[in-house]
Amino acid sequence: MKLTKYCLLFTLALAAGSSTHAHLKLPALFADDMVIQRSTNAPIWGWADPDVEVTVTASWGSSAKAVAGDDGRWVVHLKTPEAGGPHTIELEGGTSITLKNVLSGDVWVCSGQSNMEWALANTLNAKEEIEKANYPMIRHFDMARASAAAVTETYKGTWYKCRSDVAARFSGVAYFFGREIHTQTDVPIGLLSINWGGTRIEPWIPEVGFRSTPELKRENDELDRMDPTSDVGHAALSSYLTALKAWLPQAEQQVAQRQALPPVPEKPDWVQKVHQNQNSTWTYNAMIAPILPFAIKGAIWYQGESNGGETRLGYGYKMKALITGWRSVWEQGDFPFYTVQLPNFQKSNPDLPAGGDGWTRVRQAQLDTLKLPNTGVAVAIDVGEGSNLHPPNKQEVGQRLAQWSLAKDYGKDIVPSGPIYKQLVIEGNKAILTFDHVGRGLMVGKKQHLSLAEEDEGAALTWFAIAGADKNWRWAKAVIDGDTVVVSSEKVPAPVAVRYAYAMHPEGCNLYNKDGLPASPFTTEK
Repeated sequence: MKLTKYCLLFTLALAAGSSTHAHLKLPALFADDMVIQRSTNAPIWGWADPDVEVTVTASWGSSAKAVAGDDGRWVVHLKTPEAGGPHTIELEGGTSITLKNVLSGDVWVCSGQSNMEWALANTLNAKEEIEKANYPMIRHFDMARASAAAVTETYKGTWYKCRSDVAARFSGVAYFFGREIHTQTDVPIGLLSINWGGTRIEPWIPEVGFRSTPELKRENDELDRMDPTSDVGHAALSSYLTALKAWLPQAEQQVAQRQALPPVPEKPDWVQKVHQNQNSTWTYNAMIAPILPFAIKGAIWYQGESNGGETRLGYGYKMKALITGWRSVWEQGDFPFYTVQLPNFQKSNPDLPAGGDGWTRVRQAQLDTLKLPNTGVAVAIDVGEGSNLHPPNKQEVGQRLAQWSLAKDYGKDIVPSGPIYKQLVIEGNKAILTFDHVGRGLMVGKKQHLSLAEEDEGAALTWFAIAGADKNWRWAKAVIDGDTVVVSSEKVPAPVAVRYAYAMHPEGCNLYNKDGLPASPFTTEK
């Protein structure tokens, strides 16, 4: 039996014997001021006394019934209306609960590490932004941090209506994302802020994500060691118990003789890890699994700094495991998944055209997620600060995430992104690049904070490098020609590859589309 299934059975067994599930009880997501996903059959679940019939009735006219099982758990699927509200939802099952001021809209999971967690109070122009943060149709759910070795079903969190007296605590990126979509569409927006500063990607990935990605052998081996039902997990625990039994008589004898205890046998390595929020699957178990199968519109993701030294393939496989894993456990198909590409940070040596330093490879791995269906990447290479791991310009990060969603999910006739590398064609000593999302055309851009880039007439493109088969990289001349960029160097007569802004901090990189959005850093290498 796989780990997640074992842990779920164990958790449900504990729940069945617990008095906390007596009478009618709901998870934290089902509360006053919540947003329920519109135009779907939304799961609603909770606990009651065993065999009690639970009736759920909504003010928009839908109702559903279910009978609580032996473990007290019940679930219904309630048909939800188009965008709007406020509504009420009545629940009867031995006792009664009324959910008030419920909105029907779009629910987004907003997850990752500290830059997603970063509060509105710490963003640019925070005082002004907080004062005008009065959007009663935007709701923010703030989940408490938690981690667990096993899948859990309970968690802590609170819904907040977007008002200036509480908005300071909201995730800045989530707020600006939600505000942009709401003001463009009038659809109520629910933002599930589920994040933990400093976490790597591995703890957010469900077991099914790892198991479906065989390239992550080390992580899959670790999961086997953590699983008491696997051969290796069972052997490790059995070996530990055997060692303890052998140690105990010796310990008793030495204590009786007033001597120091002999060394205690070491526990299996996964048991004694201190930073449990970094163990594979552990934050998923306690912060994502418990909200399943809550109906959502999609997810936005801002993480990678804690994996910043990884290879393109290494982090890329983990991103694939995360996205496909979440989609698998949610059972909502290929829902939208939009990633923030890591911004510029620290310093890069302008004398090293090969680049590849710092977060460069992770950015490329994030770009590679576009190979998966229904994904997008918000480019942030021009909104970071060299000395600040948490750049305060979260406005444009949220807006660029929303740009993808507005174009792909809400039918807005806008370009979803700045230029994304598409194809390389070699003609003699020239490398000709084509791009997706050219929009109104390519330009050399110049940008100030919180404004779209403007054309920098007369300026030359920067941070383009070119190499031949020897992979000896040289800085290159790059010229916009219609919707293409032509790259060349007198020192590379037979080019095979091009890199753009392929550095930790490519200060001044300046390829944009005329819609004012930056091109993503890239390498043409596979």
